[in-house]
Amino acid sequence: MTAELSSVAYIAATILFILSLGGLSHPETSRRGNVFGIIGMTVAVLATVFGPRVTLSGAPWIIGSLLAGGCVGLYAARIVRMTQMPELVALMHSLVGLAACLVGFASYIDTSIVFKGAEKLIHELEIYVGIYIGAVTFAGSVIAFGKLSGKIHGKPMLLPARHWLNAIAAILVIYFAYAFLQAQTPLEGAIMLAIMTTLGLLFGVHMVMAIGGADMPVVVSMLNSYSGWAAAATGFMLNNDLLIVVGALVGSSGAILSYIMCRAMNRNFISVIAGGFGTGGSTSPANSTSSEAGEVSSISSEETATLLRDSQSVIIVPGYGMAVAQAQHTVYEISKLLREMDINVRFGIHPVAGRMPGHMNVLLAEAKVPYDIVLEMDELNDDFPQTDVAIVIGANDIVNPAAQDDPGSPIAGMPVLEVWNAKTSIMMKRSMASGYAGIDNPLFYKENNRMLFGDAKKMLDEVVGHLKGN
Repeated sequence: MTAELSSVAYIAATILFILSLGGLSHPETSRRGNVFGIIGMTVAVLATVFGPRVTLSGAPWIIGSLLAGGCVGLYAARIVRMTQMPELVALMHSLVGLAACLVGFASYIDTSIVFKGAEKLIHELEIYVGIYIGAVTFAGSVIAFGKLSGKIHGKPMLLPARHWLNAIAAILVIYFAYAFLQAQTPLEGAIMLAIMTTLGLLFGVHMVMAIGGADMPVVVSMLNSYSGWAAAATGFMLNNDLLIVVGALVGSSGAILSYIMCRAMNRNFISVIAGGFGTGGSTSPANSTSSEAGEVSSISSEETATLLRDSQSVIIVPGYGMAVAQAQHTVYEISKLLREMDINVRFGIHPVAGRMPGHMNVLLAEAKVPYDIVLEMDELNDDFPQTDVAIVIGANDIVNPAAQDDPGSPIAGMPVLEVWNAKTSIMMKRSMASGYAGIDNPLFYKENNRMLFGDAKKMLDEVVGHLKGN
């Protein structure tokens, strides 16, 4: 393939990637967006493999790498459950960061092309910035993977004078950048790169460790942006226009999404990165204050089915517990049965429900829930007072009234779904344990709230049976 034909293929791939991002912006076009992305990546890979830069001697290594990566990807696609998608996404981001680091070091020790003057300065800056972004992305994504998978506790690790530590690290990175550009020998430059890489890895670990469980969806989005900029930096190092454009697309779209999510949570983006939020994971008990908060009223699956059957308007709020129980298909069946009874059923989605942006939307789409009844928080909050039953499935922090009523709460000011304004709210949970932010939920004790305890899938199956009259 000639250089001209390769450039044309890269332009076509870029257009397909832009169409892919456009398609992914709405659930109804997301499948088409994925198809555009798959075709674009196929075109890009083929244009690279058969392009002028790959020699015949290097082809076996390229083909072997493609086969190995393809097998790993196919295996992951077959065994990874939908509940594990957030940590898989974080792990994929870490690989992008690692690739940027490896490409950066390889570019530095590559002597096949000699740069002089301003070109040498620019090339070395590209290498330095690319490796740093890659190191931060890699380390931060690994920690995010650990938190999302439960291997690392969700509680934020807040070191004394952590902001000063970050500031000192930033100053050191700038200092070693100057030292790297002034290096007289390749070995001296490599030492500067190694020190900077270590600082980047430490900053990535510290940055994500300081962020609590309730902010993890923002972290995933933020790391997605970082991985894009790492890819763009790699493109500059390799003089690859496609990587630069695609990396910029991913980086900018991830940054915009992170900003939107922070606004939806009433959070300052910089403070989320620097400060941390929440107190821990989902295992800490939340009933320690139950004697002061009031009595909890439980409900059975049969009583739940009766309430649903007798209602005219129902809003279903899904959360991570629905994903863990793999209950989305049963939820769809319930919504279908209720709609056949001429009951108005809608789904309320909070921007940070689940463990990554759009987590609940993906699960509901997988279960074939119609897109037109899946609504965002802002579209539904005013409708709760006219709603007969609001049923919350495995969510906690996103329906916590403490966000509005308790100025001292860690989630104070965060917009939430106001399910307590419905005539009756039903919380489906395994126990009285707190949510991912690790704080108590006063909703449990409200007079119009009922607790349906048990595995979401099992209890919903029972509700389906009672709705069918079994």
